Amino acid sequence: MDATRVDKWLWAVRLCKSRSAATAACTAGHVKVNGQPAKPAHPVRVGDRVEARLYDRERVVEVVRVIEKRVSAPTAAECLVDHSPPPPPKEEWFPNFARDVGAGRPTKKDRRKLDRFRSPG
Repeated sequence: MDATRVDKWLWAVRLCKSRSAATAACTAGHVKVNGQPAKPAHPVRVGDRVEARLYDRERVVEVVRVIEKRVSAPTAAECLVDHSPPPPPKEEWFPNFARDVGAGRPTKKDRRKLDRFRSPG
């Protein structure tokens, strides 16, 4: 196989969760092939550079092998070379000290926990 549709390829290499999601991303203008906006039927060949904005992340991949059918994750990883920037750091989780309505005043233990959290060191 020499070339395939970009939406099929994005789905086959597991960059999109479904083929319809890949098609929607192409239609919305979130996918570029070799720097040009790509419609869902745009052909993808070996050596092409695919840039896609998927699931709040910028993905930049190079096509190493053209596939149309969805394959296992290890096999799909061999079909592309990932040049994507690292994902943004996840937001840190902070404990919530909100109390339930009608729970009354905080206990001495609760107050000490809150004071330890608020103190700078």
